[in-house]
Amino acid sequence: MYEESSSAALTTAIDDVASSTMASSSSYDGLDGGFYFQYAVVVIGVVGTAANALVLYAMVASKQHKKQLLIFNQNAFDLCSSLPIVITYTVKLCRIRLIGTLGYWLCVIFESQVIV
Repeated sequence: MYEESSSAALTTAIDDVASSTMASSSSYDGLDGGFYFQYAVVVIGVVGTAANALVLYAMVASKQHKKQLLIFNQNAFDLCSSLPIVITYTVKLCRIRLIGTLGYWLCVIFESQVIV
């Protein structure tokens, strides 16, 4: 009899600890590493987009884009990859409720990072 009640009390105590731990870990307070990482990715993406756009503009304005084709293509590729990163992580930071058809497509395109 004593063993049954002590094991039941132990099971109840373990369940209480597990439920309080899950509740505290599932709540989002904005201070975890993922939150800051997402902001850092957005900042790096914006800087990369601006820098690549500036280099492309300078090459076209000086008519060097035909002579330096490799550099031009690399900057164009970097620009085309920086834009989706900025858009994807900005959508993630906005924490949009994904409900209905629009929510489904936002999840498919942005949350799954398929565009990147």
